[in-house]
Amino acid sequence: MHVQKTWDAIMNAPVTLDDVVLGEAMWAASKSFLSGLAVLLVAWALGLTHSLAALWVLPVVFLTGLAFAGLGLVMTALSPSYDFFLYYFTLVVTPMMLVSGVFFPLSQLPAPFQAFAQALPLTHAVELVRPLMSGALPAGAALHLAVLAAYAVASIYIALVLTRRRLLQ
Repeated sequence: MHVQKTWDAIMNAPVTLDDVVLGEAMWAASKSFLSGLAVLLVAWALGLTHSLAALWVLPVVFLTGLAFAGLGLVMTALSPSYDFFLYYFTLVVTPMMLVSGVFFPLSQLPAPFQAFAQALPLTHAVELVRPLMSGALPAGAALHLAVLAAYAVASIYIALVLTRRRLLQ
């Protein structure tokens, strides 16, 4: 946003910094929703899912997008340069995908990794989406939704605090 002078334009508009951060989070979650909708339509078109329960994937995708938007905004507030994001993807996002049950079941991981995975937001998103796509109801859905919501609220709050501190010094 600095390179394109977007911040300069936004700060001259009648909005607060909190509005900008919350708007970014909502926009990221909306893009997640649209991507999830596209994947769901392709899955239906290919006959990979037939259940109407798969429609519940869409609010889960939005909530997951909100949680990851908050995490991304925290990294944005902390990063000294654009290159810093490589560390985030290399050291956080990629390992999270490997241990969260995205590519293979959590039960195949050693016990310490399984315990660690339960603290990651992606694990809870996978635990919700996978059964819904196959027409089943996820076990422990309330817990998974609560974890995703907690990640969303906490990360967006931290992003607000860090962004205020960084830009309004």
